[in-house]
Amino acid sequence: MTDSEPTHRQLFLAELTGTFLLIFIGCGAVHAAVCFGAQAGLWQVAICWGVAIMLAIHCTGAISGAHINPAITVAMCCWSEFPRSRAGLYIAAQLTGAFLAAAALYLLFSPALAQVEQRKGVVRGKPGSEITASCYGEFFPNPGGFAAGEEPYDEQQHAELRASVPHYAAFMAEVIGTAFLALVVFCVTDDQNRDAPQARQAGIFIGLTVAVLISVIAPLTQACFNPARDFAPRLFAFLAGWGQIAWPIGSDWGWLTVYIIAPIVGAIIGGGLYTTVLKPAFR
Repeated sequence: MTDSEPTHRQLFLAELTGTFLLIFIGCGAVHAAVCFGAQAGLWQVAICWGVAIMLAIHCTGAISGAHINPAITVAMCCWSEFPRSRAGLYIAAQLTGAFLAAAALYLLFSPALAQVEQRKGVVRGKPGSEITASCYGEFFPNPGGFAAGEEPYDEQQHAELRASVPHYAAFMAEVIGTAFLALVVFCVTDDQNRDAPQARQAGIFIGLTVAVLISVIAPLTQACFNPARDFAPRLFAFLAGWGQIAWPIGSDWGWLTVYIIAPIVGAIIGGGLYTTVLKPAFR
């Protein structure tokens, strides 16, 4: 191993740090919106996620490539020269960083989350507490709007909202959104693409891509595109008192199909579309 090649420890810490930054800022914006109504509309939350992506890429990209997303890591294993032997290391680091970010946010926002639950008349771990659990794991459709106002949580309204986004629509939204993201990632990081951004600017375009995708898809699924972003914070919420509401194992498998399988499928499709259809034109 040469001096210029990062060690496994450095790679792990880079992916952990990048994912921590992403989740702390992105989910932090969601916490601020749910708890305090701090964001004026979806775009403000979306651009927070976009800036978080930019910062994570520019902080850690030179070390690990800043995958910060298991779906992108899997796509890189399929369509690039990224060593498959490193996939487990990267994914473990991404999950760890996301879990630690969720824990840090809970430390900061726990009293505010309890106030939201009290105001809306819901008990953590019971129906209705998806309102606050959505600060960690994701739900389709997005229940965050129920946090606004002083009126108590209405289970009938929530049932009507759920009917507006069936499982197949949520699954396809995550597949299409992540395919779009992976396509852009492969495109803007390819040195042979003459129209790719100049050196060190790819992160800006990837971040803006995430922001615009969130603006379209977040009302449907909260716009995951990243299994680590959902799985690790969802696990934290499960352990922190939301229980089956956060992680309905056995009763609802949407957390697996929509937020883990769909992003991986989408990333593989997006990477494959670029590699097999678009990339040959650059040769």
